[in-house]
Amino acid sequence: MNINKRLILSFVAPFMILISATGLIFSGNSKKIFYLPMGLMGIVIILERVISRQLHRKNILKKIKSYQKVK
Repeated sequence: MNINKRLILSFVAPFMILISATGLIFSGNSKKIFYLPMGLMGIVIILERVISRQLHRKNILKKIKSYQKVK
C-alpha cells in the first residue's frame, strides 16, 4: 500500500497544536514554556499555507482576467 506523504504531513501541524495545548494544560508551571514553540510553529505552518493558497488563487484569477481582456 502506497501512503501519500502529503496526507501524513497535513496532520502534522494540527497534531503539534494538540500536543502543545495538552502540554500547557496538564504540565507543571515550570515546564509550560517548553510547549509554546511547538504550538506556535503549528499555527505558523497552517497560516503560511492559507496565505500562500490565497495568493496563488489571486494570481490565477489575474491571469484569467488578463486573457479575457485580450479577446
